[in-house]
Amino acid sequence: MYYDPNPLGNAMFTIVPLLIIGVFIFMVVKGLTQWSANNNSPRLTVPATVVTKRTQVSRNHHHANDHMHSTSSTSYYVTFQFESGDRSEFSMNGSEYGMLAEGDIGKLTFQGTRYLGFERV
Repeated sequence: MYYDPNPLGNAMFTIVPLLIIGVFIFMVVKGLTQWSANNNSPRLTVPATVVTKRTQVSRNHHHANDHMHSTSSTSYYVTFQFESGDRSEFSMNGSEYGMLAEGDIGKLTFQGTRYLGFERV
C-alpha cells in the first residue's frame, strides 16, 4: 500500500485547474448570453442627457527575462439619464467617450446594454 505524505497537495493539482476551467466556461456562457440578449432587444433611440462619465484603468505587471513589464488598458463608461428619470450606464470606446461632455442633451441609440450612438440636439 502506498502512503501519500501530502494528499492535500495532490488534490490541489486537480481542484485548481477544474476551478479555473469552470470560471472560464461561466464567463464565456455569461458573455454569449448577454450578446444574445442584446441582439434580441429592440434598437431604441430616445431623448437623454449625459450625467456622468468615468474611466477604469486596469494595470497588469509581469516579469520577463528579469525585467518588469507593465501594460494597462482603459475602459470608458458614460451614464445617461432618460426623461423618466431612469439612468443607464454604457461602455464605449475612447473616441466616442471623448466626444461627450456631462450635460450634453440629445438622442441616445442603444440595443439592450449595447451603446450604438448619441446625437446632440
